[in-house]
Amino acid sequence: MKIANFEAIWNYRYFVITSVRSDFKNRVSRSRLGFLWLIIAPLSQVLIYAFVLSALMSQKLPGISSSYSYAIYLLAGFQGWFLFLEIFNRSLTVFIDNANIMKKISFPRSSLPLIIIITSVISNIIFFIILMIVYKSIGFDVGYNVAWLPLIVLVNVMFSTAFGMICGILNVFIRDVGQMAGIIMQFLFWLTPIVYTIDILPQLFQSVVMLNPLFWLIDCYHQVLAFNKPPNFLALGIFFVVSLVFLGVAFWLFKKSSSEMVDVL
Repeated sequence: MKIANFEAIWNYRYFVITSVRSDFKNRVSRSRLGFLWLIIAPLSQVLIYAFVLSALMSQKLPGISSSYSYAIYLLAGFQGWFLFLEIFNRSLTVFIDNANIMKKISFPRSSLPLIIIITSVISNIIFFIILMIVYKSIGFDVGYNVAWLPLIVLVNVMFSTAFGMICGILNVFIRDVGQMAGIIMQFLFWLTPIVYTIDILPQLFQSVVMLNPLFWLIDCYHQVLAFNKPPNFLALGIFFVVSLVFLGVAFWLFKKSSSEMVDVL
């Protein structure tokens, strides 16, 4: 992204801040529980998987010295998955959802992904606070390796934003992309060891799962939040480079198609 784009976003920083505030207000508008839904919605999904699969994964997980090892593992994986999924899903329809604004108001279009990133990271921080409360209540300490989490989050944000923007731009011109994305996300979820551990799979399926790039990203979350270990720096470094390349492709596509996008919308 050129320096001019950063300057344009900075000049419209109040627009970004207002949009972030409005986004959270819209999520809880006319709701009696208000911002509690930001906690209830993701936590309920974790509890469903924990209830359904707890019998299957009832044995202690190697490397986690707690009788609640599966819950610890589950929460750590969802910490990364929820951030990826929210950024991707919202980036997928960001230009379609904001079509009227893009046609009527002059503002840097590149601020739209930034708004998504800020709101998604705030939601993820809220989930992290809940995760820490749950960990504390069951007597589990994450350890000092949690200090690597911001780096993992940065790489997650870069990858999910790039992947989401590429699909979001294509979705403007080819609406089938949006339909296909939902199916792909289902495959990615079950090909990523979040609700199961990779060692329970046959060797052949383990090799297939390891081809999924999200496996390596979520594994970093597991290492620092569940196993009290540093992340896999080689995998994280490769993921960082791949994310940079994807971001380059995303902004190139955005630059090439931004003028035609409004007409199509």
